[in-house]
Amino acid sequence: MSEDKEELKNDQHQEPQEETTDTVDSTMEENKEEAPKELTAEEKYAELNDRYLRLHAEFDNFRKRTYKERIELTATANKDVLLKLLPVMDNFERAIVTNEKLEDIAPMKEGFHLIYTMFKGILDSKGLKPMEAKGAPFDSDLHEAIANIPAPDKKMVGKVIEDVEKGYYLNDKVIRFAKVVVGQ
Repeated sequence: MSEDKEELKNDQHQEPQEETTDTVDSTMEENKEEAPKELTAEEKYAELNDRYLRLHAEFDNFRKRTYKERIELTATANKDVLLKLLPVMDNFERAIVTNEKLEDIAPMKEGFHLIYTMFKGILDSKGLKPMEAKGAPFDSDLHEAIANIPAPDKKMVGKVIEDVEKGYYLNDKVIRFAKVVVGQ
C-alpha cells in the first residue's frame, strides 16, 4: 500500500511539471505572434521625424509659455513696492497744498522729515541699505571716482573725502555705485 501512495505522489508531481511546460510553450507562441514586424527604413525615418517634430513643437510651446510668464512677472513685480510708495506720494501732495498757505516754516520742515522717514522705512523693509563711503578706502567695486583732489592730510590719501552721491545695496548686492571724491 505504501508503494501505491509513493507512485501516486510521483504521478502528482509529474503532472504539474507537464502543465507548466505546456504553459511556457503557449506563452512563447503568443510572444512570437506579438513580436513587432521589421520596419522599413522609410517607416523608421517617418516615425523618428514625427517624434522629432512633436518634441520640437513641445519645446517651442514651453519656451513661449515661460517667456510670457516671465514678462507677466516682470510687469507685476513692482506692484508691491509701488503700492507701498503711494502713501508717500499722497503725503507729498498734502504737503504741497498745505505749504501754499503756510506762513511758519517749522511745521513744513517737520512734515518733510516725516515723509522722508516714511519713505526710508519702506525702502529699508525691501532690503535697501545706504553705502557708507566717506572716510573709507577707495574701492572700484563699490565707488565711482568723479574727482581726485589733494588730501587734507596724509591719512586721507587713497580714501573717500566726499560722498557726492550715495551708493546703495539691495540685499547686500550693489545696485548703485557711490559717486565720490578721492584724496591724492
